[in-house]
Amino acid sequence: MEVRKKEKKTRMYDPVLCTAVILAMTVGLWAIGCATRSLGSARYLLVQGTAAVLGAAFIFITMKFDYETFGRLAPFIFAFNVILLLVVLFFGTGDEVGTRGWIRIGSLSLQPAELVKVGFIVAFARQISAADDVNNPKTLAFLLLHAGLTVGLILLQPDYGTAFVFVVMAFLMLLMAGLKIKYVLYALGACAVAAPAAWFFVLKDYQKKRFFAFLNPEADPLGSGYHVMQSKIAAGSGKLFGSGLFKGVQTQLGYLPEKQTDFVFSVISEEMGFAGAAAVVIILLVIIVKCFNIAKNSRDMFGELICVGAGAMFLFHTFENIGMCIGLAPVTGIPLPFISCGGSNMLASLMVVGLVLNVRARSKMVPKISEKE
Repeated sequence: MEVRKKEKKTRMYDPVLCTAVILAMTVGLWAIGCATRSLGSARYLLVQGTAAVLGAAFIFITMKFDYETFGRLAPFIFAFNVILLLVVLFFGTGDEVGTRGWIRIGSLSLQPAELVKVGFIVAFARQISAADDVNNPKTLAFLLLHAGLTVGLILLQPDYGTAFVFVVMAFLMLLMAGLKIKYVLYALGACAVAAPAAWFFVLKDYQKKRFFAFLNPEADPLGSGYHVMQSKIAAGSGKLFGSGLFKGVQTQLGYLPEKQTDFVFSVISEEMGFAGAAAVVIILLVIIVKCFNIAKNSRDMFGELICVGAGAMFLFHTFENIGMCIGLAPVTGIPLPFISCGGSNMLASLMVVGLVLNVRARSKMVPKISEKE
């Protein structure tokens, strides 16, 4: 009898997804260790490890509840998200380029927008699943107001990279819920019309420089193009199998900036080579595919949309960060899931994994239903 209970508990956790997440976190700790070895401080590893433990605890706790419980709390979660983002605007601290996105409590630094991603997935998924028809103009307007308020508050920080993560999540969740293509075309047309105005009146000088650096980093190799050029040099110098542990010139001699956070993939590429970088991409793709696969087999629309939102978040983070490191995307500061150093992102990523595992476990217990709850 006890053996059967243990087997039942084991089946609650998807072995492939859990293994991929653990592998990604292990690679991340190794990469952060390599990146920060020359700094002579274990603080970054401590932050990442602490966040991993807290995230794992969240997973174990949330597995005790049906994800529908979080759905019933959706209005409160949405309100909490808004309050949290307002607190950042009024009391948050910024970085050297003026982004006000952190709350500091003593030596502890928290990026609320990362945690808001978790709440947004739950609240927006509940709102969509409770709607009769997402193509109804009034319903769609209400849904866009929900997403627009969140995105707008993040744009005010301003953090355009993070704001775009929410746009991608909302778009894919609406698309999965049956949004008609005509609305997608309307949105693309509106973006095309608004783009010139955004360029001249919204984007700051440093953001424009990042875009030009993306197009031609060699034009300003010691200024706006420095990050991209050093990252591409590091990624390319690793060749097939890398320069070896702690032997990367760009990494160990300090040429590569933000090597433990934004450009950690370049550290992996330099010291583990193409083979190591490809392995990381495969691991992250497994996580993304599992999220969408669990969505397909979920018991209801709410669970399906939670998993789609999770997959969308990991998908954008992965391709934007890697693209940024190899010069295929502008520099935005989007971290690589489970690998880049950042306690807030690690905690949020594991919380999202906990929600996906919860959907998977409850879908195994209850047959899939077609009607919306």
